[in-house]
Amino acid sequence: MNTSRVAILIANEYQEMEVWYPYYRLLEEGCQVAIAGPEMEETYESKYGYKATSDISYMALDAREFDAVIIPGGYAPDHIRRSREAVEFVRRMDEGGKLVAAICHGGWLLCSARIIEGRAVTSFSAIRADMENAGGEFRDEETVVDDNLITARKPDDLPTFTKEITDRLNAK
Repeated sequence: MNTSRVAILIANEYQEMEVWYPYYRLLEEGCQVAIAGPEMEETYESKYGYKATSDISYMALDAREFDAVIIPGGYAPDHIRRSREAVEFVRRMDEGGKLVAAICHGGWLLCSARIIEGRAVTSFSAIRADMENAGGEFRDEETVVDDNLITARKPDDLPTFTKEITDRLNAK
């Protein structure tokens, strides 16, 4: 059984499938999964009103305590990247060689954390220019893996995206 500790970052207007699909798959694998939001124990609504309550705040996140971070899409990443603590957490996770996974508009946070220069990445097509302007080598593929960085384009890519995450965590 996998005992990895994973943070999933949320804010209002998150994409439901991109939070809950990996959340439950990781629980099935035995991982400890924490939903991280701007405030601890606050409720955030998805694009379509589905509610999620945070277990931990961005401010309380410590990269030494987590093995992976997942950044779902929707419009939430535009809110999340305004948090210095969330951006720093993602940067520290990457610097530590820990798994950083982003899907859809989650790539915005990777741009803000300045961790994609010279790396192979993908994202939702609407932010392709942002990914390229941040120095990413964009590939229009379901899921792209570059060392500890895993990126995917959209909810349809969740099976390959989540499998890459679980495979990497199970191999550690």
